[in-house]
Amino acid sequence: MGKPLSPDTLVYDVTTAGDPWVSPDGSQIVYALSTTDRDSRKTASQLWVRGIDGSTPRQLTWSGEHNGGGRWSPDGRQIAFVSDRVPKSGIFVLPSGAGGEAREITRHGQPIGELAWSPDGTRLAYTVLVDPANPADAELPAGAAPRVRVTRRIDYKQDNRGYLNDARIQVFVVDVATGARRQITTDPFDHNFPQWSPDGRQLAAKVSYRNGFHAQLAVISVESGETTLVGAETDMVGLWAWSPSGDRIIFASDISHTFQSDFFVYDVAAGTTRRLTDDLQSLPEAGFPTLQPPAQPAWLDDRRVLFHAVRGGASELAVIDSSSGAVEPLRRWDAIHAGLSVDAARRYVVQAHSRIDAVGEIVVYDTATERTQVVTDYNGPLLQDHPAPAWEQLTVQRGGFAIDAWLLKPPGFDASRRYPMVLDVHGGPHGYYGYGFNAIQQCLATNDFLVLYVNPRGSASYGRTFAQQVVRDWGGEDYLDLMAAVDTVLD
Repeated sequence: MGKPLSPDTLVYDVTTAGDPWVSPDGSQIVYALSTTDRDSRKTASQLWVRGIDGSTPRQLTWSGEHNGGGRWSPDGRQIAFVSDRVPKSGIFVLPSGAGGEAREITRHGQPIGELAWSPDGTRLAYTVLVDPANPADAELPAGAAPRVRVTRRIDYKQDNRGYLNDARIQVFVVDVATGARRQITTDPFDHNFPQWSPDGRQLAAKVSYRNGFHAQLAVISVESGETTLVGAETDMVGLWAWSPSGDRIIFASDISHTFQSDFFVYDVAAGTTRRLTDDLQSLPEAGFPTLQPPAQPAWLDDRRVLFHAVRGGASELAVIDSSSGAVEPLRRWDAIHAGLSVDAARRYVVQAHSRIDAVGEIVVYDTATERTQVVTDYNGPLLQDHPAPAWEQLTVQRGGFAIDAWLLKPPGFDASRRYPMVLDVHGGPHGYYGYGFNAIQQCLATNDFLVLYVNPRGSASYGRTFAQQVVRDWGGEDYLDLMAAVDTVLD
């Protein structure tokens, strides 16, 4: 029997292939490969590229500690990426062939993110944190006293980001040939994930308020910066995509703060919004604020849109009709995927991949053959020496609801033995557990604990009615759901 997974092993020996992006011709994938050094205790990432079938992996970047955000140009001949090989953060462009040096486009004193090529391949939109009190990111002289902090707003700090004061993420556009750049947005709110309109004249981005609890869709003129806000300030926009003709934007939003999104279509010329769905039973994957970007949808043609969602703790691909709102599930996995990248022909869907027994890999779904292939195996050898736990999925019927639960068992589980059991309760309360790799659960389960985790009422990925069951009853019926799952395991 193999060795258990320790915190040390989970931190220093797990390699993560993340943010995969498929080339326009569907032949290659660029991604960031992250590792953590045991001696320095620092995480580093470099860009790699490999064939769509996983063949011929090749390292693209070698300098700097953090390289990521790799994005193919529309013609597939260049890859733009972000690197700290220059002070703080810079944007570089690298020929996608076997040779050639990376060329610096621009740099900032704050981390850069969310690169997006213009349709004609001449410009890049991106985001960077801008402090209106120090827009040039000037460093304090050595020995100088810290700047005085004067707080004027209630959202002066944020989870995962720390102290912000008035600094917020803004959208820039840079010319790839000359490096000339312009700041497009200035309003004192975070602007995230800019996407170009097909004609290259506008950007669609998310504008967040109240520490990310609310967000609108912003349609921004690249030339003037003039902005049209879609929806109300109390909405929660999660993901969006321009139609091929640029006349519409499909987006998912929670307009009533129910922790369940539905789909809408915005008519750009008319400035009107039409609701497509009412109570989706899956949760469109909008990422996690400041940690994971949304899985942006992809139009398959002028009517049908491919999107990634989580349903009952499992990832699925589905297609929504932008006219009727009809949703057709395409493929479901007992896994958790992240991101969504498709080639120009919309044949290949590339995502990050984890399962209860796998972590940090890349998966490709071929819509033509309906074949799923995990094209990397970075952590396979590790999980052979440190086997993941066995598991089973349970369903508890209670109070008119089917409650999903998962039980992890130590490798070599012996049903005649007694084991201590840990009940792991997710947060939110509208979070969810499922078929993903959770390091804490893995550590406990491979060290001779039974680990039970549950999606009680109130959990996401089961539709609006289920999510709303904890409103004015948090710690009531959901607690009893948890205890019913415990009783099932004890029985």
